Amino acid sequence: MVKLYHTHELSPKQWSSMPVQTIDAPLPLVWSFVRKFDKPQCYKNFIGSCTLLSGDGGVGSIREVTLVSGFPGKKSIERFDFLDDDMHVSVFSVVEADHSFLNFKSTITLHEDKEEEEEDDEDKVLRTSTGKSTNKTVVIESYVVDIPENSCKDDTCEVTDNILRWHHRSLAWVAENMATSGVSSMDLKKTEIPC
Repeated sequence: MVKLYHTHELSPKQWSSMPVQTIDAPLPLVWSFVRKFDKPQCYKNFIGSCTLLSGDGGVGSIREVTLVSGFPGKKSIERFDFLDDDMHVSVFSVVEADHSFLNFKSTITLHEDKEEEEEDDEDKVLRTSTGKSTNKTVVIESYVVDIPENSCKDDTCEVTDNILRWHHRSLAWVAENMATSGVSSMDLKKTEIPC
């Protein structure tokens, strides 16, 4: 799946990278945040607000994202390119922006990471009685972005990777806190995830 979704053809003036984050929360919960094109501010700290310009939040929708103060830019217009709820894949592109992330395209895939932990019988009973699982989610986000004329490949990589890592850590914090509050996959289907 990594080869299928995270291999990109690059021009000489583009850069690509693939930050990875493991989240101690079940995949359905993490996916409930990642798949919401119309609410990226649920976990992306640099986004102050999001308004749909066209569409209903599904593939083909266009959103205008307002960035928080202190970020080098104010707005970004983005298109929802692809969604696969079964394979947990989401792709969006920046189509217009006043920041340096031009022609930015992000592909996010989620993967279950079921760790086989050594545990004695007492631990198994405790885990079963509390309902807690050792399920974790691995988030892989690859991107392609143009290298600005006034910048170099290393600077572009460092800045972009750092921003995505902050987003991933924020996603982990939100999902892990919600997981400890006991939200089940049935609850995710019945209720709207708050932002």
